[in-house]
Amino acid sequence: MNPLDQTPDQFSSFPPLQFIPYPPPLNPNPNPNPNPNANSSPYNPTQIPIQDPNSTSTSHLLSFTVPKKRRRGRPQRKATSFHLPLIPNVTLNGNDGLFPSSSSSSTSNSVSAPLFRPNVENPNSSTRTVPDTSDEIIVINKESTSEALIALSAGFPADSLTEEEIDAGVVPVIGGIEQVNYILIRNHIIAKWRENVSNWVTKEMFLDAIPKHCHTLLDSTYNYLVSHGYINFGVAPAIKEKVPVELSKPNVIVIGAGLAGLAAARQLMRFGFKVTVLEGRKRAGGRVYTKKMEGGNRVCAAADLGGSVLTGTLGNPLGIVARQLGYPLHKVRDKCPLYSLDGKPVDPDMDMKVETAFNRLLDKASRLRQLMGEVSVDVSLGAALETFRQVYGDAVNAEEMNLFNWHLANLEYANAGLLSKLSLAFWDQDDPYDMGGDHCFLPGGNGRLVQALAENVPILYEKTVHSIRYGSDGVQVIAGSQVFEGDMALCTVPLGVLKSGSIKFIPELPQRKLDGIKRLGFGLLNKVAMLFPHVFWGTDLDTFGHLSDDPSRRGEFFLFYSYATVAGGPLLIALVAGEAAHKFESMPPTDAVTRVLQILKGIFEPQGINVPEPIQTVCTRWGGDPFSLGSYSNVAVGASGDDYDILAESVGDGRLFFAGEATTRRYPATMHGAFVSGLRESSNMAHYANARTLRKKVDRSPSKNAHSCASLLADLFREPDLEFGSFSVIFAQKNADPRSAAILRVAFSEPRKKSHEGSKPDQQHSNKLLFQQLQSHFNHQQQLHVYTLLSRQHALELREVRGGDEMRLNYLCEKLGVKLVGRKGLGSTADSVIASIKAERGNRKPASTTLALKSGASKLNTGILKRKMVRKAKIVRSSNGSAAPTNSNVVTSKVSEETRMSEEIKPTDQMLLDTLGSGQNQGDMLKQ
Repeated sequence: MNPLDQTPDQFSSFPPLQFIPYPPPLNPNPNPNPNPNANSSPYNPTQIPIQDPNSTSTSHLLSFTVPKKRRRGRPQRKATSFHLPLIPNVTLNGNDGLFPSSSSSSTSNSVSAPLFRPNVENPNSSTRTVPDTSDEIIVINKESTSEALIALSAGFPADSLTEEEIDAGVVPVIGGIEQVNYILIRNHIIAKWRENVSNWVTKEMFLDAIPKHCHTLLDSTYNYLVSHGYINFGVAPAIKEKVPVELSKPNVIVIGAGLAGLAAARQLMRFGFKVTVLEGRKRAGGRVYTKKMEGGNRVCAAADLGGSVLTGTLGNPLGIVARQLGYPLHKVRDKCPLYSLDGKPVDPDMDMKVETAFNRLLDKASRLRQLMGEVSVDVSLGAALETFRQVYGDAVNAEEMNLFNWHLANLEYANAGLLSKLSLAFWDQDDPYDMGGDHCFLPGGNGRLVQALAENVPILYEKTVHSIRYGSDGVQVIAGSQVFEGDMALCTVPLGVLKSGSIKFIPELPQRKLDGIKRLGFGLLNKVAMLFPHVFWGTDLDTFGHLSDDPSRRGEFFLFYSYATVAGGPLLIALVAGEAAHKFESMPPTDAVTRVLQILKGIFEPQGINVPEPIQTVCTRWGGDPFSLGSYSNVAVGASGDDYDILAESVGDGRLFFAGEATTRRYPATMHGAFVSGLRESSNMAHYANARTLRKKVDRSPSKNAHSCASLLADLFREPDLEFGSFSVIFAQKNADPRSAAILRVAFSEPRKKSHEGSKPDQQHSNKLLFQQLQSHFNHQQQLHVYTLLSRQHALELREVRGGDEMRLNYLCEKLGVKLVGRKGLGSTADSVIASIKAERGNRKPASTTLALKSGASKLNTGILKRKMVRKAKIVRSSNGSAAPTNSNVVTSKVSEETRMSEEIKPTDQMLLDTLGSGQNQGDMLKQ
């Protein structure tokens, strides 16, 4: 056992290769092949696609092995590898640019062409300009390759951006020198923090290493890494000190105190949010549960009844937390002997033969799905494996068949699901993102991590949440008779709970998310933990397996974990996977323990080893636990990795968020996946909260200014640019871009007695009831104006809708997804549009010659108006059907004075408007 804090980074043993990042293609393919391999996958996040421009050979490769997560029980003998091309030696020019050195140069003064430079001049030109340092690839140090590998272990491609980075706008232009420099800075900062994860890395630490012209890029990089939880996270004292004494930001409710909830809560508190965590159990940790088992004579041990193995430690954030705490990790040793039904060891040659055949069948299944294409989505992995086994005649005798079934059970353990229900197309879609490194136990149990993460986090236990309300004003989380209110909520409950429907969401979750919840699989794994008086199985191994001759019981006690070296006592845990795990839920504990002891006696007593009675035993029932209803997620038939992304999507305009292992397509079914998802969502929540704060600051202005802005809007709508029925539109005439912003106003007054566009009185529309309710509500009041912000193109499309105002309202709400709001709901984006229109109209000619496009019918019975508006218009269209450029000679209008109407909306009126929308997404319409 080597304490991780004694080894700053496991990459330190790699040779100091030089790393030359080339700008990635402008449109890199971010989606890996369902089964990536070196021959067929166009893009593999775990393979660094850096080519030597001076060589076409791909044979000179350096590699290091990374065991796949899939072999959790028994290490995979056929490990995956990262391949790095050998990089040519380079030298630095006077401007710190990278140039390849040339062994064939005849003189020392000769300089070859740069490896990369945008807009290179003609090489035959006799003139040569002085290069701009801003167009050069920066050189931070000579450890670029090792730093790229460290970043790779943290989930970053070595030579390109993630979708998350692109969305965050870390660089203004995708592709080019600036992106390359960003990647170098990003990798350097991550590597610097990994050297000592107990420190808080500051931006100032990098000022000397990064050229001045890249300091703006340094700001962007550092802020992104900190805010998204890639550095400076965890439980080190230097990090805990960063939690503000006064939490000044809005209240946040976190549902669930598992690893996702705890990671998010700690990060949100550091951001300054007031956090309340609601946990249904009497403890924190969720599906990570370390139980202290003890008996007489001071024999005790820490048993991990839930998540137990840290799968890959090179970039595992939980490994980082362990380093911060000074906890050593114990590598799960590769030795895993298998025993037959009679207790005899399986012949090693036969073991190797069947395992090789099994891996070959997996490879054939991978090629099959590539040939099948989309059809493979509806085929199970189990069906494909069984078909190939029969065709190729593998595992023909009974002993080989039992061995083959053991490997199937091991695969079902890795996925917590029946092979008959796993998707052939996507069951291993997360393999490309495997964090490399050893699989490890944490001595003393993973509960030690949970305890450290839960420290000083406000957790309310035994609070079973049954309802979550979310809307534009915030959230309400109901647990029993208590109601907890907040600005936002983070739901981290397991997928099994979401599938059960035990939590009611108001309003209901979007159908897209409901479908994703239904498609993804949620499997089961159970354990029998046994504390013995002494170790009788030996301490030279951590795992051993047992075969079964019943395919339906192949996963029953098929694998044993020895925790004697890490639990503090003689502890042995038997695993139950696949179909057997479901039957185990109803098996009496005494029967289960009796069966396990029979297996152990069959293995060890022939060796002359006595198997004592256990001092204490514990049987898990994760499927019956109302707070989990299963173990961990998998990609079932009909599902894909996209469903993990769907589950991660927030709802309610940034009010309700989701985290947990089933919300990360890269690291599902893992403890670190849950932890990372909590960091991810804390960043998303902070982003939405900051955006709302900015909007509020813009909206906070003296009432006099608000009144003048409302008056200005009323003045502008006296001469709308478009008018049809009860709808009128204003926009900037100078900007002909169809995506440019426009403001739409809808006028409601007394109910109409007649439609002016030919719609029948009894015509039914989906929004007619809502329309009539609005008309009725304001029947005896002054005319009501409601607004929305949309694109100019959408306004023109709306004008062409036939069937009357009800049909237009239906098109507006259903087709365009627009929300109608009062004047104050338009927000700052509309204010800037109003100001630009006003500025443009200030330079126009008098109203009698002002251009305006009018069409459609008159307003809905404007009986309360002092006089009606009479408008006539002529629209000249070009040959392609679009409106031709217009001027005062094309269209003339006679505009009568419209009485200024009050824009005040009473509280009851506002409640009715809320049925149409909150108005917080008005700016988003311009993106459609």
